[in-house]
Amino acid sequence: MERYYQKEMECMDRDKLLDLQNERLLKQVKNVWDNVPYYRNKMKEKGVTPDDIKSRDDLYKLPFVTKDDLRETYPYGLFARPLKDCVRIHSTSGTTGRRVVAGYTQNDIDLWDDCCARALVAAGGSDEDVVQVGYGYGLFTGGAGLNGGSHKLGCLTIPMSSGNTQRQLQFMTDLGSTILCCTPSYAAYLAESIEEAGIRNKIKLKAGIFGAEAWSESMRASIEDMLGIKAYDIYGLTELSGPGVAFECSAQQGMHINEDHFIAEIIDPETLEPLPMGSKGELVFTSITKEAFPLLRYRTKDICILNEEKCSCGRTHIRMSKPMGRSDDMLIIKGVNVFPSQIESVLIEQGYQPNYQILVDRVNNSDTCEVKVEMPADQFTGELTKLNSMERDLSDAIKTMLGIKVKVRLVAPRSIQRSEGKAVRVIDNRKI
Repeated sequence: MERYYQKEMECMDRDKLLDLQNERLLKQVKNVWDNVPYYRNKMKEKGVTPDDIKSRDDLYKLPFVTKDDLRETYPYGLFARPLKDCVRIHSTSGTTGRRVVAGYTQNDIDLWDDCCARALVAAGGSDEDVVQVGYGYGLFTGGAGLNGGSHKLGCLTIPMSSGNTQRQLQFMTDLGSTILCCTPSYAAYLAESIEEAGIRNKIKLKAGIFGAEAWSESMRASIEDMLGIKAYDIYGLTELSGPGVAFECSAQQGMHINEDHFIAEIIDPETLEPLPMGSKGELVFTSITKEAFPLLRYRTKDICILNEEKCSCGRTHIRMSKPMGRSDDMLIIKGVNVFPSQIESVLIEQGYQPNYQILVDRVNNSDTCEVKVEMPADQFTGELTKLNSMERDLSDAIKTMLGIKVKVRLVAPRSIQRSEGKAVRVIDNRKI
């Protein structure tokens, strides 16, 4: 099993891989043209037919797909297979608009399991491991993806889902979990809980696979130190197939994209023109093996860089950097571009855990920004003078990073609600 995932497909000669991509792309374009009227109309509007696509070099001729398209065609308008051929549905949370619904054939599920099994192998996993899946199950893709990958690899799988922290810790110790899969914010919370319970010496974890939300290198270092593990990033989107689109190897120098299933591009988010390898821009994916819900040139809105240099792990699939923000959720405060990850890195550098919220508002036509940060438990004394001094110091450090002044409010430990799914980092009342 390990030989297949690590050597055969992932270390394929680049020329052979590109030939495979071209073959699968042409087949997929024909599939979408024949079976998805909505996308066929988009192609016609752009004056493109399947005959115009000869290889991946012609991707630029195809129209983009965005989340607006997915919402407009809800629920089944982008399905390329009849419902009788589909076996599962997954969906986004719908917190920012109408839900996105993605369908899967059994073959789609099998290929998704393969991708997630590769991620586990890259994190040092084998059929000797006990994998605790702390991602949410149900419509969310996290639990199902890693659960399927763990089964595929032959690991003993604990389908914990999210929440019920005491039970998480009990099973972690009693069953000897060696790999933890959950969101990074929940991993940090579990680490805090392990320290409080005094059971660090009973934990057998060696690795964690954390995704579904942005997390900084500083947060990675903090989690690795607190849990005594190596923390691996994993990338995915409900629209494509969930976690396993890309994953980190032991080098931790970017996430390898499963290029036999997905073709990645980088575009300028303003001009929408393709950018050369190594450029910073918006990540675009084309799924070349998905049957039920195939997306061509899907704009992820994630900002990153692609790297085709040979990786020390031996894998030949290109790597994507950790997303550096999103083209659609970057905050503009007082005319300055602000990403939550920038504030998070300052907090960790100053000795705080990444438990915070950013509250943005507009008062008298002027932007205001307040950052609520939990105080370290050993420094929480309630002494007002000390508190004010700590707030000023942290505010100054954030200003140095961002170039604008923000208000910092230190709050009691554990007073900010913990997330069992994606952490709610930003509350922007200007949009309400």
